[in-house]
Amino acid sequence: MQFIALTSIGIEHLLAEELQQAGLELVKQSVGSIRFNADNQAAQKFCLTTRFATRVMLMIDESEEIKDKAALYKFARFQAWQDWFGPTQTFAIEFNGTNTELKNTQFSGLVIKDGIVDYFNDLYEQRPNVDKTDPNIRVIAKLNRNKCALYIDYSGPRLSDRGYRTRQGKAPIREHLAAALVKRSGWLEDTSRPLFDPCCGSGTLLIEAACMANNIYNNLNREFAFKRLPSFRKAKFDEIKTELKSTQKDTKLWIIGSDLDQKVIDVAEQNAQRAGVSEHIQFSVKDANALGQVAKRPGVVLSNLPYGERLGSMAELVNLYRNMGISFKKHFKEWRLALLGTDDSLFKLLKLSREKRYKFKNGPIDVELNMYELNERQVTQNEQKVGLNFEGSTAFANRLKKNKQALKSWLKNEQINAYRVYDADIPEYNVAVDVYNDSAVIFEYAAPKEIDDNVAQKRLQDVITLTAEQLQIAPQNIAVKVRKKQKGESQYTAMDKQHRYDTVEEFGAKFKVNLFDYLDTGLFLDHRLARRYIQQNAKDKRFLNLFSYTGSASVHAALGGAKSVMTVDMSKTYLKWAEENFALNGLKNPRYRFEQADCLKWLEHAQGQYDLIFLDPPTFSNSKRMKDVFDVQRDHIQLLTWVKKILSPKGMLIFSNNKRGFKIDEVGLIGLGLKAQNISNETLSPDFKRNKQIHNSWLITHG
Repeated sequence: MQFIALTSIGIEHLLAEELQQAGLELVKQSVGSIRFNADNQAAQKFCLTTRFATRVMLMIDESEEIKDKAALYKFARFQAWQDWFGPTQTFAIEFNGTNTELKNTQFSGLVIKDGIVDYFNDLYEQRPNVDKTDPNIRVIAKLNRNKCALYIDYSGPRLSDRGYRTRQGKAPIREHLAAALVKRSGWLEDTSRPLFDPCCGSGTLLIEAACMANNIYNNLNREFAFKRLPSFRKAKFDEIKTELKSTQKDTKLWIIGSDLDQKVIDVAEQNAQRAGVSEHIQFSVKDANALGQVAKRPGVVLSNLPYGERLGSMAELVNLYRNMGISFKKHFKEWRLALLGTDDSLFKLLKLSREKRYKFKNGPIDVELNMYELNERQVTQNEQKVGLNFEGSTAFANRLKKNKQALKSWLKNEQINAYRVYDADIPEYNVAVDVYNDSAVIFEYAAPKEIDDNVAQKRLQDVITLTAEQLQIAPQNIAVKVRKKQKGESQYTAMDKQHRYDTVEEFGAKFKVNLFDYLDTGLFLDHRLARRYIQQNAKDKRFLNLFSYTGSASVHAALGGAKSVMTVDMSKTYLKWAEENFALNGLKNPRYRFEQADCLKWLEHAQGQYDLIFLDPPTFSNSKRMKDVFDVQRDHIQLLTWVKKILSPKGMLIFSNNKRGFKIDEVGLIGLGLKAQNISNETLSPDFKRNKQIHNSWLITHG
């Protein structure tokens, strides 16, 4: 019989070797799959022992003339289905692929189902039932243009799920990929050597290594789909299992795993226990940033290093790779390194010359296994590469230090603990650096097109390292907001929210900030003086905050003794955040109101009068109330027309926006009977004086 074994991209050659070592005849190797010939016993033994296959399917038939519904129905209708199951059993259809006529996989699956049902009706005057959740037989159809293949699911649930991993870490690696990495690392050639994983997570790499070294097969006790086929013979299957158990070894292994998280280490130990290899692996809690000697003799370091945006911030990653590179050269001479990751710029931080690399897929993510040999020549050649990348890095470090010193007395006098310390002062280092207590946010501005992306990336890595050093901030407390070029369909998974909140203070007000989970932190630092002005002028005033974001201006108004405070924003998340800011400051009053609404729509129908209004609209907005996308330059007079209706006769409006080069329409203002005083300079505090165009502000009153 002919079968097809599926695997992930990059593992096909290892799967082919595995099939050949099992004595099976290879028919065809394709991307992610290999066809082979085998009898039932040989195929069943392969399902029990495979390290690299994710699924095995038995081929029923194949046709290259499936152009439309009629051809597909006929193809399914005239197969000998009674060879695989009977009319009293249940089945399900899994259909993949389309062509010019068969464009809907669900419809094509129904055509296959109809053909099977009609076959049994004609033969037995009885039809099998469909069961999508737990069928006796799963029929798989794959269509590519006019070529269609029919299979029976032979192995059942995913073969890479060995059963020992009931819990896992944040960035799990599939067991079959882990086995492939163990094989590629070369450790199996001499298992008397130490095997070390400094970022072991839930232990998958090390568990697979121990199982491979001692011929332990975790699939022996799982359920297989082939047990439901008429050809299955339990006695012969039990003989295969007995034979495989007899080949199991108990070789003493030197396998070491460490991770920073005690909870993850606990999970790894439990997984190893279930896999039957706990006595071969020593797990411990250690920081990969400070690796020391782990064994007296050389071995293999095999690790799935943190990468992308899935684990922590980029600052942590830059710091980790730099420190690991230093530790490898110092403590791991004569070792082999096999390190998995995605970002080549991070691997360059190791300052090591790569010997070889293998490309794989970890789910949807493109990953590479980078191989290094830490011989004397490699270490000596790279010892001089530990420093920073550019001479300009020194200038950035000096500017950071100088700016911080210049702000020191102002910060102390005003008791401010959230401020901007650097804002693209040096053109080559085009970033902003904001400090929040003992944390920082680095925001990378878009680099000019003529700047090579690799150069920009290296400079950013220097910025991260120097920010940590000069400001004495731990890398794990540095958030980096940076653009990412995508490789393939999806290089980076969505970043997990860290839910790390902090509290900062300004002029007696407290605010909750989140540096890691959103593009903005919850507090616009450049509006600090505008908020103070509101606090100083809010006494007994009716205050309105439009496009309120997290309500920071509303908090200042309430603290300043406002008679009432209305906070309006479209986002439920931000309004809830605003309410939390009020609670943080002990502010509670029935006259403090929060309203979720499109501000432009709300303004059209707003009632009442307000004595003090803060209006800070976005530069652009998709509001449905505008004929086109809202543009603050083009539409600000219309916006002010609506606001004027609710501005009390002696009221004040603080109008602000962040559009560079914005020009207020003075003629339009006169037509509205309003007058404006530009207060942009007066609302720029010392930490924003270097960027005069960070925002535009006007004080507007009735003329």
